[in-house]
Amino acid sequence: MATSFWENSVVQTAGYYTVSVLCMVVFLFIFELVTKYKNWEEIKNGNISVAMATGGKIFGIANVFRHSILHHDTLFVMIGWGVFGFFLLLTGYFIFEFLTPKFNIDQEIENDNRAVGFISMIISIGLSYIIGANIQ
Repeated sequence: MATSFWENSVVQTAGYYTVSVLCMVVFLFIFELVTKYKNWEEIKNGNISVAMATGGKIFGIANVFRHSILHHDTLFVMIGWGVFGFFLLLTGYFIFEFLTPKFNIDQEIENDNRAVGFISMIISIGLSYIIGANIQ
């Protein structure tokens, strides 16, 4: 029996990929709004700390979508988990900022403090594994 067009694995992969990339663009835009610096402008100027922090966010978002795709059959459920995972990553960002009252995370990253940029990256990656492990 032939499978329908929407059940074809190539079509499904293209769909998941396209939706994940579009969601990532939206989520990175939201991150751009909540940070006090301009991510892409800083990266263009060679700010390694911003590149690490942004790279961690990209990896974190992609990892959440990876787990969501592995555990769900429908595109809409995958999007729902992706959005929820992004909300948790964003919450983690604010908790990181709150737990470091002696200095401003955004300011340190903007000033290319690579230690802070690295920790920010690892927090995003680490939280994405925790979020992904809980997607059902």
